[in-house]
Amino acid sequence: MKALCFLLLAMCLLSRLAPGAAFLTGLGQRSDHYICARKGGTCNFSPCPLFTRIDGTCYGGKAKCCMR
Repeated sequence: MKALCFLLLAMCLLSRLAPGAAFLTGLGQRSDHYICARKGGTCNFSPCPLFTRIDGTCYGGKAKCCMR
C-alpha cells in the first residue's frame, strides 16, 4: 500500500513538470536552429548574404540556415 501511494505521489509530481516539457522538441531530437548553429551557420529570415549558401531551415522552416 505504501508503494502504491509513493507511485501515485511520483506521478502527481511528474505531471506538474509536464508543461515545462513543451520546450523540448522531442526525445533525442534537437531543434533545427540548434543544428544550424552547431554546424557554424546562421539563421536568417531574409535572403542569405553574399558568399553563403542555404543549408537547411531554422525555426520550423520559417527561416533559412546560411553557411559559408
